[in-house]
Amino acid sequence: MSSPAVAQTLEHAMSLPVSEMYAANVLYEKRGAIAYVTINRPKVLNALNRATWLDLRSAFEDARDDAAVRGVILTGSGDKAFVAGADISELAHVSAVEAEVSSRLGQAVLDLVENLGKPVIAAVNGFALGGGCETAMACTLRIAVPEAKFGQPEVKLGLLPGGGGTQRLPRLIGKGRALQLILTGGLIDAEEAYRIGLVNEIVPAAELLARAETILHQIAANGPIAVRYALEATHKGMDTSQSEGLSLEAAYFGLSAGTEDKKEGTSAFLEKRAPQFHGH
Repeated sequence: MSSPAVAQTLEHAMSLPVSEMYAANVLYEKRGAIAYVTINRPKVLNALNRATWLDLRSAFEDARDDAAVRGVILTGSGDKAFVAGADISELAHVSAVEAEVSSRLGQAVLDLVENLGKPVIAAVNGFALGGGCETAMACTLRIAVPEAKFGQPEVKLGLLPGGGGTQRLPRLIGKGRALQLILTGGLIDAEEAYRIGLVNEIVPAAELLARAETILHQIAANGPIAVRYALEATHKGMDTSQSEGLSLEAAYFGLSAGTEDKKEGTSAFLEKRAPQFHGH
């Protein structure tokens, strides 16, 4: 149970003005229907501190609210790390209350990423450790270079994962495998991450962003409302029983069937032409 002080501090952190969004910690660019978010702290292997979390929040809020954006690619600056974890120089000096605030801030930002309503692809270009692994797991899909490493090494610092690792990792790879990674603090390479379902694809570094773009263009060719509802049904259904999830799926199926996109999609199929979806 969080204290009133924690809740108040978190509320302040999450209400800072959007004018702070484009700081040096995060590069944000939109090209066509894709938004590119790059964590830009290569000297510290893109380690996450409070300022970086806030910059990530602002970038993803903009991507969420821009109807022209159909998907996001999230990566790290440089060729060594996606995100190597939390900024230990900041973490080493926080109190128990400040640590909870930090954890809840990171969780809130990653909830935004996971529930953006648009696909987010993590282009993992190196180390994805601790908060980096948690950030990648909040994304819709994960593609990685062969040199990538994944893990939740927080126990080696006398801590446990605080950005969703204890919750998302078991859902992605199963409880047993997740606990082994979390409790040992061990690392796995891209091949093992692919084998256990943590990574969707492994591609050469030179092809990483191009492959992410290809996947997003494939998704963007489909009905945007259907994509959003499919994401919501899957995410929400994971937190319910299968019976409740099936009811949720049927409700979203019905909602999608009432859209102009459904009329266009079925007409295009019958007329043997490419559909022209408009998101309504």
